[in-house]
Amino acid sequence: MQSRPFLRPLLSALALAGGLVSMAPAMAAEEVSLYTTREPKLIQPLLDAYTKESGVKVNTVFVKDGLLERVKAEGAQSPADVLMTVDVGNLLDLVAGGVTQPVSSKTLESVIPANLRGTDGQWFALSLRDRVLYVEKDLPLTSFTYESLADPKWKGKVCIRAGQHPYNTALIAAMIAHDGAEKTEKWLRDVKANLGRKATGGDRDVARDILGGICDIGLANAYYVGQMKNAEPGTDARKWGDAIKVIRPTFANEKSGGTHVNISGAAVAKHAPHKEGAVKLLEYLVSEPAQALYAQANYEYPVRRGIKLDPVVASFGELKIDPLSVTEIAKHRKQASELVDKVGFDN
Repeated sequence: MQSRPFLRPLLSALALAGGLVSMAPAMAAEEVSLYTTREPKLIQPLLDAYTKESGVKVNTVFVKDGLLERVKAEGAQSPADVLMTVDVGNLLDLVAGGVTQPVSSKTLESVIPANLRGTDGQWFALSLRDRVLYVEKDLPLTSFTYESLADPKWKGKVCIRAGQHPYNTALIAAMIAHDGAEKTEKWLRDVKANLGRKATGGDRDVARDILGGICDIGLANAYYVGQMKNAEPGTDARKWGDAIKVIRPTFANEKSGGTHVNISGAAVAKHAPHKEGAVKLLEYLVSEPAQALYAQANYEYPVRRGIKLDPVVASFGELKIDPLSVTEIAKHRKQASELVDKVGFDN
């Protein structure tokens, strides 16, 4: 039976309305897309917990290199909602590159200290990773300054990864901010003279080479120690972890007296299709359950106060953070990289 002509506009309107109603659930933010330079396995437990709690699926895209370039190339059609990096410099590059947007969140602002987030809401730290001293476990050493790494008594006894790695350029940038470029250049030359082998490899290789007798001390991130000392007994990783102890160095500069930290952090993408969902994900990542996972599964230092640490990390003692702003450190990254090349640190 055909509808009468005068009813056709009404039927069309009802059909359209019905279609909109049926589409409504699909239009809800039931998923968000995360572009990350972090290895997915490190954050997957947090994302799985978020999905279980909220019902929101997190689509994770691992971008090892060229995150800024990729998001720029995708432009307004980019599916990215959240951009996550390690190293504050990489995060600030995204902001400077114009691929992030400011967000306002009372939750993020109340949990994250002011020096660990952008003043305009463009970026937020989610966890901290302190740059510490790995020490041969029987060496009678209880305190240390970063400057002491250049002491001639450590000649041939120091191991470290490449100076051009972001973890080290950030530390060198902090040294420039504290002591000036001239003193930092001399420090780099003296540390190079103390190396027991070429500056290369990864942070865990420092522990490996201490076990192997190649060096006695070295700089590396603290959270790797949690991974190694909690590894299965008998594995290489566990042997490396058992060979070392950890000392949290400080800068000799009297204005500091704190340990250098870098961050893992995130921002909301400029063209985020699900901005509200992106903000909710960031808020979850600084919640007590998520910060506990950062601390006890990844062995990182939480940005939220009052979170119980993994016993291995807790054994390092209180973390007194260098008060220098991470944005101030980032200003000297380029100069730090140039100094590394100038002294031939990685040659």
